[in-house]
Amino acid sequence: MTTLLAILFDGAIYASWLFLVAAGLTIIYGVMRVLNMAHGSFYAIGAYSAASLIGWYFSGEPGNPYLSYLLLIGSALVAGTLVGLVVERGLLRFLQGKDEILMVIVTYALMLILEDVIKLVWGVNPYFAFQPYRLLGQTEIVPGLRFATYDFASIAVTVVIGLVAWFALNRTKKGRLLTALIHDREIAIAMGVNVNAMFAATFAIGAVLGAVAGALTAPAIAVTPGIGVEVIILAFAVVVVGGLGSIGGAAAGAVLVGLARSIAVHLAPEAELFVIYGVMFLVLAIRPQGLFGQALARRI
Repeated sequence: MTTLLAILFDGAIYASWLFLVAAGLTIIYGVMRVLNMAHGSFYAIGAYSAASLIGWYFSGEPGNPYLSYLLLIGSALVAGTLVGLVVERGLLRFLQGKDEILMVIVTYALMLILEDVIKLVWGVNPYFAFQPYRLLGQTEIVPGLRFATYDFASIAVTVVIGLVAWFALNRTKKGRLLTALIHDREIAIAMGVNVNAMFAATFAIGAVLGAVAGALTAPAIAVTPGIGVEVIILAFAVVVVGGLGSIGGAAAGAVLVGLARSIAVHLAPEAELFVIYGVMFLVLAIRPQGLFGQALARRI
C-alpha cells in the first residue's frame, strides 16, 4: 500500500509539473500553428528570474517569508509577458502564414540565442531558491511516507491554472473568438477578429505559462544552464501524447506520462529514461493524432 501511494503521489506531482510546462506550448500551437522550440527557454527565464528575486529577498531580513510566493508568481508573470511580447512582435509576426517547418527552424534558432542570452545575463553558476520549498515543511501521508507540502501546493496551482484556461477558452467571448480563429482563420478575419492582437496575446499567455512552470520549479532544483533544453523534450512528448493544440490533451498526456514514469521509478528504475517515449510510441501507434487531437483536413 505504501508503494502504491508513493507511485500515485509521485505521479501526480510530476504530472502537474508536466502540464504546466506543456500547456503554454499546446496553446501556442493550437492558435498560431507554431511548434515553439523556444518554449523551454521561457521556462528557464522564469526559473532564473524567480531564483534571482528570491535570492535577493532572502539575502537581507525578509519581513514576511510567505511573500516569497507572490514574488515567484510575479516574477514569472513579468518575465513571461515581456519575453513573449518581444518575441512575437519582434519576430514571429513577420512569419505569419509561413510553413510550419520553417517556424520550427526559426524557433529552434531562437532557443539557441536565448540560451546564450541567459548565460550572458545570469552566468553559468547555479542559482538556488530553496527557501519557499522548505518554508511549508512536509506532509506525512502514512507512517514512513512524507512529501514536501510545497509539491502539493504546486498541484493545487496547476489545477487552478488548468480550470481557468478551460473556462477562458470555452465560456468567454474572447475564448470563443479564439476557437473560431483556430478552426478557420479566414472566416475569423472576415468577421472582424483582430488576428494580430489575438496572436500577440496568445503567445504572451503561452510564454507566461512556461515562465510560471519555471518559477514554481526553481525552489525545488538547482537553476543551471540547459534546464530549458531538457524541459522542451518532455513537453513535446506530453503534447504529442495528448494531441497538439488541446488543453485537455495536455492534461491527459501529463497524467499518463507522469504515472508511467512514477511506476518505472519505483518498480523498474532502469526503464525510467525510456518509459516516456514508450508511452508516446504506444499512443501514436494506436492514435496518430494523439489522445485528444483532431485529424485536420488538408486544403488543396
